[in-house]
Amino acid sequence: MTSIELDMIQTAGIGALALIVGMVLTRKVDFLQKFCVPSPVSGGIIFSLITLILYGWFDVEVSFDGTLKDVFMLAFFTSVGFQSDLKVLKQGGKLLAIMLTLLAVIIALQNLMPMGITRLMGVDPLIGMAAGSISMTGGHGTAGGFASVLEGMGLHGAGTIGMAAATFGLIAGSMIGGPLAERIVRTKLTHEQMQPQDEEIDPAMAGIESDEASPTGRTKRISTNEQEFQQYAKASYCIILVMGAGTILSWLFAKTGITFPTYFGALILAAIVRNTIGFFRYKEDDGENRSSGKWVKADKLLDMERIISVGNICLSLFLGMAMISLKLWELQNLALPLIVILVSQVLMMALFAYFVAFPLLGRDYDAAVLCAGMCGFGLGATPNAMANMSAVCYKYRYTVKPFLIVPIIGAMFADLINTGIISLFLNLL
Repeated sequence: MTSIELDMIQTAGIGALALIVGMVLTRKVDFLQKFCVPSPVSGGIIFSLITLILYGWFDVEVSFDGTLKDVFMLAFFTSVGFQSDLKVLKQGGKLLAIMLTLLAVIIALQNLMPMGITRLMGVDPLIGMAAGSISMTGGHGTAGGFASVLEGMGLHGAGTIGMAAATFGLIAGSMIGGPLAERIVRTKLTHEQMQPQDEEIDPAMAGIESDEASPTGRTKRISTNEQEFQQYAKASYCIILVMGAGTILSWLFAKTGITFPTYFGALILAAIVRNTIGFFRYKEDDGENRSSGKWVKADKLLDMERIISVGNICLSLFLGMAMISLKLWELQNLALPLIVILVSQVLMMALFAYFVAFPLLGRDYDAAVLCAGMCGFGLGATPNAMANMSAVCYKYRYTVKPFLIVPIIGAMFADLINTGIISLFLNLL
């Protein structure tokens, strides 16, 4: 076996190329447009298939450096933290509580169903656990973390099974979220429900294909090149500054002995900045006489539209690099019971989101977008949920609440609830 290891710059370059290819495909292929498939997914899968062919036919394994991928992920979640306006979050309190309840039910079902399948097929129930919420809601990180536990309980190759299942879930979660929300919008929502609500804040379009044709009705703002540069530069500096300071907060969280995502400190710090900067004031320069400027709230210093735009560029690059790094040949090793379990997981998630989650979340546009996100983080990871929701919002319109609720659930609650329920099921075996 020949190994080719690409460094972080080469990995970023191929990830960007995959993203561009995906954007072209999204423009040209009606299927991808109709079902809101994110560009990094459509382009990244092509490169994943190329690495699969190299591995299977030519005995060449391509490895990618994930350093910059993690940086882009951190930048994106920092921008999400800046969007966490407590005034808007307060409006979404009921939705947040419902989503947490639905998450707990999903995790329980993701473990109950595969255990039932393994019993019917007469195979080790630990295979069901490895392909349950450990790798579905938990993703690659949780799958790796629980591998030694499952190995200790007698499941040989638990790490390989978990990682392969997580890879399958990552792809499936990205593929079904957009189409499911698209169907909900077309069949269950009225024209009035699709209109923006007065209480919503629309700082910027959150679609990840930022260079494509804008949705109908989106206002274009005209500015000089120099003004545009300064605005994007200031937004980038804000994100980088909070990213750096957020690593200290993450280090302090780690000292508690509780595992948090690497982006948690930056996300929390950005939210703190967003909600406290308004208490400070500065004297605005009127352009002629500095001393005659009026005192204004410092929250004007945060250009939220540009911060969100920069964050979404980073999200696109992160997902592009994540998709090209998938080792699809791991799926070749899945035995029939595991394939049955994984297909059942996808069907269960789609049916649950469509028939249970959508009605309980309010039967409106926010509920449709949240269902797309639920498929993303319920089968893959929070960034996939954000990409699913962004793809739907790009086609229709932006809405604030889902983009506040989903990252909070992914960062604060998903791993905690998942770990507790997994531990309960493992103790029952």
